[in-house]
Amino acid sequence: MRVFVADDDEKILQFIVNGLKQEGYMVDSARDGDEAWSILSTRTYDAAVLDIMMPKLDGLTVIQRIRDEGVKTPILILSAKHEVDDRVSGLKVGGDDYLVKPFAFSELAARLQSLIRRSRGTSDPTSYTVGDLSIDLLKHEARRGGKRIDLQPREFSLLHYLMRNANRVVSKTMIMENVWGYNFDPQTNVVESRISRLREKVDAGFDVPLIHTVRGVGYAIRIEE
Repeated sequence: MRVFVADDDEKILQFIVNGLKQEGYMVDSARDGDEAWSILSTRTYDAAVLDIMMPKLDGLTVIQRIRDEGVKTPILILSAKHEVDDRVSGLKVGGDDYLVKPFAFSELAARLQSLIRRSRGTSDPTSYTVGDLSIDLLKHEARRGGKRIDLQPREFSLLHYLMRNANRVVSKTMIMENVWGYNFDPQTNVVESRISRLREKVDAGFDVPLIHTVRGVGYAIRIEE
């Protein structure tokens, strides 16, 4: 999933961006309202986090403008203001939720997940299972045969994408776009490298391999007959 974050405080911005990346999100960011408006009005995101007090354009003006342009991206407003009137103003212009600084990252992540689920009108699965392999998105852990698998954040995101598309072949281009968030470069072997490492952690020591290479097409996670 792709998320946009805008805050003029560099420390807060990096705190949010790094945290979301560790959660498996693809993240773009900006440090002023003018850049935020330009990006949000031209790109598609699953959700956005906007600070109210930003230079050039304040967060409320950014929200008002993109809503006027028909952009429906769910927006979580950040603000140091505690007054009820400030929260009401943010929601009236088109914000979807409001979080007061200082905040716990776990609360921000939970609110973002809730916004994304509501915007889709569905309740996304929080766990996936293929054979004796399972992942729990809330606990951010993977297990095979009941034993926990130690995965890096990118490896977890890759496994999540494969399991979300279980029994279907996904190409390297699809993986690059959905896991890394950028277009496929035919000169890079990053996908092959990460698949190889993931296979060592998921399939090593088990009689039945689950991660398969479909030559000339891509990869699939499935139980083969």
